[in-house]
Amino acid sequence: MTRIVFYKRNDNIHCVECSGHTGYAEHGEDIVCSALSSMVQSCALGLKKVAKANPKIDRIDDEGYYKIELPKNIDDKTMQSSQILLKTLLLSVKDLATNYFEYIKLEERDYVY
Repeated sequence: MTRIVFYKRNDNIHCVECSGHTGYAEHGEDIVCSALSSMVQSCALGLKKVAKANPKIDRIDDEGYYKIELPKNIDDKTMQSSQILLKTLLLSVKDLATNYFEYIKLEERDYVY
């Protein structure tokens, strides 16, 4: 099962952390893992290249671990652009988790740093 946690403060998402493989199918055949990975990596790319948010990204492929964290000193305009991408990711993951709830555990928590 993949656990994905969205860390929020004041209705803004500051961090997304994914861990574990979904286990829907064998490696290379797992469409749920592939969909989730594509969503998260597309968001990370958008944060880097479109929003220019310069997020910190940690990744350990063998463990199915991926973390995106916005910088602490982000300006308001960049935060707004980042939130469009991150909130879209949250909606997309919620939709996927609705249909594949046995394979994806979605959490929303307070962000503390």
